[in-house]
Amino acid sequence: MAIFGKSYEYYLGYALSGGGAKGFAHLGALKVLEMYGLRPDVIAGTSAGALAGVLYADGYHPDEIVDLFRKREFKEFVAFTFPRTGFLKSTGLHTFLKKNLRARHFEELQIPFYAVATDWERARTVIFSSGDNLVDAVVASCSVPIVFNPQMIDGVPYVDGGILKNFPVSVIRKKSRYVIGVNVSLMIPPVEKDNLRTMMERTFSLMSNANTLIDKSYCDILIEATGLEKFFMFDLHNQNLIMEAGYHAASLKMSDKESLEIVRRCHRHYQLAEKVKAHLSLIGGHGAIRKKQNHSNEQ
Repeated sequence: MAIFGKSYEYYLGYALSGGGAKGFAHLGALKVLEMYGLRPDVIAGTSAGALAGVLYADGYHPDEIVDLFRKREFKEFVAFTFPRTGFLKSTGLHTFLKKNLRARHFEELQIPFYAVATDWERARTVIFSSGDNLVDAVVASCSVPIVFNPQMIDGVPYVDGGILKNFPVSVIRKKSRYVIGVNVSLMIPPVEKDNLRTMMERTFSLMSNANTLIDKSYCDILIEATGLEKFFMFDLHNQNLIMEAGYHAASLKMSDKESLEIVRRCHRHYQLAEKVKAHLSLIGGHGAIRKKQNHSNEQ
Protein backbone atom coordinates (compact mmCIF):
# COMPACT_ATOMS: atom_id res chain seq x y z
CA MET A 1 0.00 0.00 0.00
CA ALA A 2 1.18 3.52 -0.75
CA ILE A 3 0.82 4.67 2.86
CA PHE A 4 3.66 2.32 3.83
CA GLY A 5 6.00 4.43 1.72
CA LYS A 6 7.34 1.26 0.07
CA SER A 7 6.02 -2.08 -1.10
CA TYR A 8 5.82 -3.58 2.39
CA GLU A 9 3.00 -6.01 3.02
CA TYR A 10 2.97 -5.10 6.73
CA TYR A 11 4.03 -2.05 8.69
CA LEU A 12 4.89 -3.55 12.09
CA GLY A 13 5.70 -7.18 12.76
CA TYR A 14 6.46 -9.13 15.93
CA ALA A 15 8.87 -12.08 15.97
CA LEU A 16 8.65 -14.31 19.06
CA SER A 17 11.35 -16.86 19.83
CA GLY A 18 11.14 -20.35 21.20
CA GLY A 19 12.09 -21.08 24.79
CA GLY A 20 9.69 -23.48 26.47
CA ALA A 21 8.07 -22.08 29.61
CA LYS A 22 10.28 -19.02 29.25
CA GLY A 23 7.79 -18.07 26.57
CA PHE A 24 5.65 -16.56 29.34
CA ALA A 25 8.13 -13.67 29.09
CA HIS A 26 6.60 -12.92 25.68
CA LEU A 27 3.37 -12.04 27.46
CA GLY A 28 5.10 -9.49 29.67
CA ALA A 29 6.75 -7.93 26.63
CA LEU A 30 3.44 -7.82 24.74
CA LYS A 31 1.84 -5.96 27.67
CA VAL A 32 4.53 -3.28 27.46
CA LEU A 33 4.13 -2.95 23.69
CA GLU A 34 0.39 -2.47 24.21
CA MET A 35 1.13 0.24 26.77
CA TYR A 36 3.01 2.09 24.04
CA GLY A 37 -0.06 1.84 21.83
CA LEU A 38 1.54 -0.57 19.37
CA ARG A 39 -0.40 -3.20 17.46
CA PRO A 40 1.25 -5.66 15.09
CA ASP A 41 0.16 -6.22 11.52
CA VAL A 42 1.76 -9.69 11.54
CA ILE A 43 3.24 -12.13 14.07
CA ALA A 44 5.80 -14.89 13.52
CA GLY A 45 6.42 -17.42 16.26
CA THR A 46 8.57 -20.46 16.91
CA SER A 47 7.71 -23.08 19.55
CA ALA A 48 6.71 -21.17 22.72
CA GLY A 49 6.60 -18.03 20.59
CA ALA A 50 4.14 -19.75 18.26
CA LEU A 51 1.94 -20.69 21.21
CA ALA A 52 1.94 -17.17 22.66
CA GLY A 53 1.69 -15.64 19.20
CA VAL A 54 -1.30 -17.61 17.96
CA LEU A 55 -3.32 -16.83 21.09
CA TYR A 56 -2.44 -13.14 20.82
CA ALA A 57 -3.30 -13.18 17.10
CA ASP A 58 -6.61 -14.77 18.08
CA GLY A 59 -7.51 -11.73 20.16
CA TYR A 60 -6.47 -12.76 23.66
CA HIS A 61 -4.89 -10.15 25.95
CA PRO A 62 -1.55 -11.24 27.51
CA ASP A 63 -3.18 -11.48 30.97
CA GLU A 64 -5.90 -13.70 29.52
CA ILE A 65 -3.28 -15.98 27.96
CA VAL A 66 -1.41 -16.51 31.21
CA ASP A 67 -4.74 -17.19 32.94
CA LEU A 68 -5.33 -20.06 30.51
CA PHE A 69 -2.21 -21.76 31.87
CA ARG A 70 -2.58 -20.81 35.53
CA LYS A 71 -2.77 -23.76 37.95
CA ARG A 72 -2.12 -26.24 35.16
CA GLU A 73 0.41 -29.04 35.29
CA PHE A 74 2.74 -30.03 32.45
CA LYS A 75 1.22 -33.50 32.44
CA GLU A 76 -2.11 -32.01 31.34
CA PHE A 77 -0.58 -31.15 27.98
CA VAL A 78 1.01 -34.51 27.24
CA ALA A 79 0.43 -38.24 27.27
CA PHE A 80 3.07 -40.91 27.74
CA THR A 81 3.81 -43.16 24.79
CA PHE A 82 6.13 -46.01 23.91
CA PRO A 83 9.44 -44.18 23.25
CA ARG A 84 9.96 -44.96 19.60
CA THR A 85 10.35 -41.38 18.40
CA GLY A 86 9.54 -39.48 21.60
CA PHE A 87 8.59 -40.12 25.19
CA LEU A 88 5.46 -37.99 25.08
CA LYS A 89 2.50 -37.28 22.80
CA SER A 90 1.30 -33.68 22.64
CA THR A 91 -2.36 -34.65 22.65
CA GLY A 92 -3.11 -32.41 25.63
CA LEU A 93 -1.68 -29.35 23.89
CA HIS A 94 -3.71 -30.20 20.81
CA THR A 95 -6.88 -30.42 22.90
CA PHE A 96 -6.00 -27.21 24.77
CA LEU A 97 -5.66 -25.24 21.53
CA LYS A 98 -8.81 -26.67 19.99
CA LYS A 99 -10.73 -25.73 23.12
CA ASN A 100 -9.39 -22.19 23.49
CA LEU A 101 -8.68 -20.94 19.98
CA ARG A 102 -11.66 -19.13 18.48
CA ALA A 103 -10.15 -19.41 14.99
CA ARG A 104 -10.08 -22.76 13.21
CA HIS A 105 -8.20 -21.51 10.14
CA PHE A 106 -5.21 -19.17 9.85
CA GLU A 107 -7.40 -16.78 7.88
CA GLU A 108 -9.83 -16.45 10.81
CA LEU A 109 -7.17 -15.00 13.16
CA GLN A 110 -7.43 -11.29 13.91
CA ILE A 111 -3.74 -10.80 13.03
CA PRO A 112 -1.87 -12.64 10.24
CA PHE A 113 0.27 -15.33 11.85
CA TYR A 114 3.26 -17.46 10.79
CA ALA A 115 4.08 -20.67 12.67
CA VAL A 116 7.62 -22.04 12.23
CA ALA A 117 8.27 -25.79 12.29
CA THR A 118 10.99 -28.16 11.09
CA ASP A 119 10.38 -30.78 8.42
CA TRP A 120 12.02 -33.75 10.13
CA GLU A 121 12.61 -35.79 6.98
CA ARG A 122 13.92 -33.02 4.71
CA ALA A 123 15.76 -31.10 7.46
CA ARG A 124 14.30 -27.74 6.49
CA THR A 125 12.33 -24.91 8.02
CA VAL A 126 8.67 -24.78 7.01
CA ILE A 127 6.39 -21.79 7.54
CA PHE A 128 2.67 -22.36 8.04
CA SER A 129 0.46 -19.31 7.46
CA SER A 130 -2.75 -20.44 5.77
CA GLY A 131 -5.32 -23.19 5.71
CA ASP A 132 -7.14 -25.30 8.27
CA ASN A 133 -4.07 -26.89 9.90
CA LEU A 134 -3.68 -24.04 12.41
CA VAL A 135 -3.68 -26.20 15.55
CA ASP A 136 -1.47 -28.89 14.02
CA ALA A 137 1.04 -26.26 12.87
CA VAL A 138 1.38 -24.73 16.35
CA VAL A 139 1.71 -28.17 17.96
CA ALA A 140 4.36 -29.07 15.37
CA SER A 141 6.27 -25.87 16.17
CA CYS A 142 6.31 -26.89 19.86
CA SER A 143 7.26 -30.56 19.40
CA VAL A 144 10.75 -30.80 20.92
CA PRO A 145 12.47 -33.88 19.42
CA ILE A 146 12.96 -36.93 21.67
CA VAL A 147 10.67 -35.37 24.29
CA PHE A 148 7.66 -35.31 21.95
CA ASN A 149 6.59 -37.42 19.02
CA PRO A 150 6.69 -35.52 15.70
CA GLN A 151 3.43 -33.91 14.62
CA MET A 152 2.14 -35.34 11.36
CA ILE A 153 0.69 -32.88 8.83
CA ASP A 154 -0.39 -34.24 5.45
CA GLY A 155 1.74 -37.32 6.02
CA VAL A 156 4.91 -35.35 6.85
CA PRO A 157 6.50 -35.44 10.35
CA TYR A 158 7.27 -32.01 11.80
CA VAL A 159 9.18 -31.09 14.96
CA ASP A 160 10.12 -27.97 16.91
CA GLY A 161 10.95 -25.02 14.67
CA GLY A 162 13.71 -23.97 17.04
CA ILE A 163 16.05 -26.61 15.67
CA LEU A 164 16.73 -24.49 12.58
CA LYS A 165 14.89 -21.19 13.16
CA ASN A 166 14.39 -20.40 16.85
CA PHE A 167 14.02 -16.65 16.33
CA PRO A 168 11.83 -16.13 13.23
CA VAL A 169 12.71 -12.53 12.40
CA SER A 170 13.78 -13.37 8.85
CA VAL A 171 10.36 -14.94 8.24
CA ILE A 172 8.73 -11.49 8.20
CA ARG A 173 11.72 -9.18 7.69
CA LYS A 174 11.21 -8.42 3.99
CA LYS A 175 7.45 -8.16 4.44
CA SER A 176 7.56 -5.62 7.29
CA ARG A 177 8.66 -1.99 7.56
CA TYR A 178 9.61 -2.55 11.20
CA VAL A 179 10.15 -5.73 13.20
CA ILE A 180 10.18 -5.98 16.99
CA GLY A 181 11.81 -9.22 18.11
CA VAL A 182 11.40 -10.77 21.55
CA ASN A 183 14.05 -13.37 22.36
CA VAL A 184 13.50 -15.36 25.55
CA SER A 185 16.01 -18.13 24.80
CA LEU A 186 19.38 -16.83 25.90
CA MET A 187 22.30 -19.16 26.56
CA ILE A 188 21.93 -21.29 29.68
CA PRO A 189 25.13 -21.62 31.75
CA PRO A 190 26.20 -25.19 32.58
CA VAL A 191 25.08 -26.52 35.94
CA GLU A 192 27.44 -28.04 38.48
CA LYS A 193 25.75 -31.44 38.39
CA ASP A 194 24.31 -32.69 35.13
CA ASN A 195 21.29 -34.93 34.85
CA LEU A 196 19.15 -36.02 31.91
CA ARG A 197 16.88 -32.97 32.18
CA THR A 198 19.67 -30.37 32.36
CA MET A 199 21.67 -32.09 29.63
CA MET A 200 18.64 -32.09 27.32
CA GLU A 201 17.81 -28.46 28.03
CA ARG A 202 21.38 -27.22 27.56
CA THR A 203 21.73 -29.22 24.34
CA PHE A 204 18.59 -27.63 22.92
CA SER A 205 19.74 -24.20 24.16
CA LEU A 206 23.11 -24.52 22.41
CA MET A 207 21.43 -25.65 19.21
CA SER A 208 18.75 -22.94 19.14
CA ASN A 209 21.10 -20.10 20.11
CA ALA A 210 23.44 -21.01 17.27
CA ASN A 211 20.75 -20.11 14.71
CA THR A 212 19.57 -16.83 16.27
CA LEU A 213 22.57 -14.58 15.67
CA ILE A 214 21.64 -13.41 12.17
CA ASP A 215 17.99 -12.95 13.12
CA LYS A 216 18.95 -10.75 16.05
CA SER A 217 20.68 -8.38 13.64
CA TYR A 218 17.48 -8.13 11.57
CA CYS A 219 15.44 -6.59 14.40
CA ASP A 220 14.61 -2.90 14.47
CA ILE A 221 13.95 -3.33 18.18
CA LEU A 222 15.44 -6.35 19.97
CA ILE A 223 14.02 -7.26 23.39
CA GLU A 224 15.94 -9.98 25.24
CA ALA A 225 14.60 -11.27 28.54
CA THR A 226 17.43 -12.05 30.95
CA GLY A 227 17.45 -13.91 34.26
CA LEU A 228 15.43 -16.84 32.97
CA GLU A 229 18.17 -19.47 33.19
CA LYS A 230 16.88 -20.76 36.53
CA PHE A 231 13.55 -21.80 35.04
CA PHE A 232 13.12 -25.27 33.56
CA MET A 233 11.90 -25.63 29.97
CA PHE A 234 8.56 -27.09 31.10
CA ASP A 235 8.09 -25.01 34.27
CA LEU A 236 4.40 -24.09 34.60
CA HIS A 237 4.65 -22.98 38.23
CA ASN A 238 6.40 -19.62 37.80
CA GLN A 239 4.38 -17.92 35.06
CA ASN A 240 4.18 -14.61 36.89
CA LEU A 241 7.92 -14.40 37.60
CA ILE A 242 8.78 -15.26 34.00
CA MET A 243 6.19 -12.81 32.68
CA GLU A 244 7.64 -10.07 34.92
CA ALA A 245 11.10 -10.69 33.47
CA GLY A 246 9.71 -10.10 29.97
CA TYR A 247 7.86 -7.00 31.16
CA HIS A 248 11.02 -5.58 32.73
CA ALA A 249 13.19 -6.28 29.67
CA ALA A 250 10.64 -4.70 27.32
CA SER A 251 10.18 -1.67 29.56
CA LEU A 252 13.90 -0.95 29.51
CA LYS A 253 14.27 -1.44 25.77
CA MET A 254 11.20 0.53 24.74
CA SER A 255 12.27 3.56 26.78
CA ASP A 256 15.45 4.17 24.78
CA LYS A 257 15.68 6.85 22.11
CA GLU A 258 15.76 4.53 19.07
CA SER A 259 12.72 2.57 20.22
CA LEU A 260 10.72 5.70 20.98
CA GLU A 261 11.42 7.01 17.47
CA ILE A 262 9.97 3.83 15.96
CA VAL A 263 6.95 4.12 18.27
CA ARG A 264 6.46 7.70 17.05
CA ARG A 265 6.60 6.56 13.42
CA CYS A 266 4.11 3.77 14.09
CA HIS A 267 1.63 6.22 15.59
CA ARG A 268 2.09 8.56 12.66
CA HIS A 269 1.36 5.59 10.39
CA TYR A 270 -1.79 4.76 12.38
CA GLN A 271 -3.01 8.35 12.02
CA LEU A 272 -2.35 8.34 8.28
CA ALA A 273 -4.05 4.95 7.89
CA GLU A 274 -7.13 6.28 9.71
CA LYS A 275 -7.25 9.32 7.42
CA VAL A 276 -6.99 7.12 4.34
CA LYS A 277 -9.69 4.83 5.71
CA ALA A 278 -11.99 7.77 6.45
CA HIS A 279 -11.35 9.21 2.97
CA LEU A 280 -12.11 5.92 1.26
CA SER A 281 -15.25 5.54 3.35
CA LEU A 282 -16.35 9.04 2.33
CA ILE A 283 -15.74 8.27 -1.34
CA GLY A 284 -17.66 5.03 -0.97
CA GLY A 285 -20.53 6.85 0.68
CA HIS A 286 -20.72 9.43 -2.08
CA GLY A 287 -20.62 6.65 -4.65
CA ALA A 288 -23.51 4.89 -2.97
CA ILE A 289 -25.53 8.12 -2.93
CA ARG A 290 -24.87 8.77 -6.62
CA LYS A 291 -25.81 5.18 -7.46
CA LYS A 292 -29.06 5.58 -5.54
CA GLN A 293 -29.81 8.89 -7.26
CA ASN A 294 -29.16 7.41 -10.71
CA HIS A 295 -31.44 4.49 -9.89
CA SER A 296 -34.19 6.94 -8.85
CA ASN A 297 -33.76 8.98 -12.02
CA GLU A 298 -34.07 5.85 -14.16
CA GLN A 299 -37.38 5.07 -12.51
